[in-house]
Amino acid sequence: MKPFCPEIWPEDPTPECQINCQECGLFEQGTRMVWGEGNPQAPIMVILDNPGAREDREGKTMVCGTRQTLQQAVHEAGLNKELIYITYILKRRPIRKYDKERTREICMHRHLDEQVKLQKPELIICMGNVAVQSFFENAEVDVKGLRGSWHDVKGYRATVAYHPLAVRRRPNLYGLLVDDLALVKAAIQY
Repeated sequence: MKPFCPEIWPEDPTPECQINCQECGLFEQGTRMVWGEGNPQAPIMVILDNPGAREDREGKTMVCGTRQTLQQAVHEAGLNKELIYITYILKRRPIRKYDKERTREICMHRHLDEQVKLQKPELIICMGNVAVQSFFENAEVDVKGLRGSWHDVKGYRATVAYHPLAVRRRPNLYGLLVDDLALVKAAIQY
């Protein structure tokens, strides 16, 4: 296996009809909309809570720690990055306090549900409790209780994994993240 080197995955442009959406209120926080990154035709869709830092203080594009951890786990699981598309419950990075429940509900139904229907991924990985609870539409579920198996959610084959940021904070979870991505690799026919 070749050594891992983090890289900037291409950003999927936000549809023109969505770019100025103000329905959830995050538009007022001034962050730009990030629709997703990676291969939009990929069979595997990764759902995270929201985009993280994408530019450094000087405005240069960078690979943040969360994305670096995810990319490294993808590499170690032996998945080809071309098989993966990353998207978010919230399409804007929140930088101030906001009504989390209301905002997630709006963004889930206004953007993500439509995005999933359009892209029709073969497999979905929800990373972190926010993504799991939002996509599964169940505040009682969590990663710990659902990981390691497949679930039928909204007609899609879905699994769950720890959020890469949680893994960075608790390195003992890294092996579990790689295991969860290996489960996905075993299920994909590419």
